[in-house]
Amino acid sequence: MERPGAGAINSNECENVSREEEMSEEFEADAMDSLKDMPFATIDIKDDCEITDVPHINLERSKENERISKDQIKKRKKKQKGYQPNYFLSIPITNKEITRGIKILQNAILQQDERLAKAMTSDGSFHVTLLVMQLLNEDEVNLGIGALLELKPFIEEILQGKELILPFQGVDTFGNQVGFVKLAEGHHINLLLEIAEAAKRTFQEKGFMAGENRSFKPHLTFMKLSRTPWLRRKGVKKIDPKFYEKFISHRFGEEMVHRIDLCSMLKKKQSNGYYHCESSIVIGKKPIGLRDLIREALRRERMGLKSKVKQIKELLLKPETQARIRRELLEGRPASSRPGGDPGDQVLQAPPPQPEP
Repeated sequence: MERPGAGAINSNECENVSREEEMSEEFEADAMDSLKDMPFATIDIKDDCEITDVPHINLERSKENERISKDQIKKRKKKQKGYQPNYFLSIPITNKEITRGIKILQNAILQQDERLAKAMTSDGSFHVTLLVMQLLNEDEVNLGIGALLELKPFIEEILQGKELILPFQGVDTFGNQVGFVKLAEGHHINLLLEIAEAAKRTFQEKGFMAGENRSFKPHLTFMKLSRTPWLRRKGVKKIDPKFYEKFISHRFGEEMVHRIDLCSMLKKKQSNGYYHCESSIVIGKKPIGLRDLIREALRRERMGLKSKVKQIKELLLKPETQARIRRELLEGRPASSRPGGDPGDQVLQAPPPQPEP
């Protein structure tokens, strides 16, 4: 799936990709005008971020993360028109046949114009974007994890126990700016659209800005010219259809959907090149390995500890708690050391008599 755009994330884990040259204001305006009607076209997920840990499967969320402040929701609504997504729901592409086919396609294009190397989607990042959203802080990320878990029964109801298989065939572009592998026609598209709509509804009900004003056309992106704006000044203004004409009807393979991930657009990627994954839900009957079970148990333990630490912090910040702590500390100190205490208040006692030799 295509990677979603940028947004606010943990600054310690984010790395923005630096560009060799800045686009001129004129080009930026033209580009946005040409791409604004494309599904997720204005969202640019970073490919060149560094690596991070493995994905987590989280099946538990703390109670205090089940709410979002009304003030934040109101602020969001005021900024709906220009909000910038920073998280997305991803269907990872795990079929080696598909990834091999895309690499062959990319290499065929690079043989015709090697300058497009930086425009290519990197290994391990191939995915289908289901939904993009904005999560402003860690609490909202945890709330988003909860929304993802709530989405699972809706997906199961849509699939009715059947497998969701996505066949990929052919190549196309959005405005000659974004190159993608197409999803073949079939009933699977209707199912995917239903799932995307259920995801959008679930996250919006939590107060999140998710999928606003963005049409959904499932696709598998393999290159984006927005990653190489400096090439425009060198005459590369579009993806030439001749570059991929031999792949117009090529069958890339089928992906059985077994997992949906909540991924960050900006946090460091994993060692396999895939996005930083906050949590996942398993679709269908794909078995979960021992490593996944251990990871899940550790994740639950970590979430529980984080919840307790947060509760302790909130308790310590309460005025009545601080007053009680000060009172108990003063009660345990001698009168002379208390504020306003008089040393003369202490009674001097004679030392105990010593035994006679």
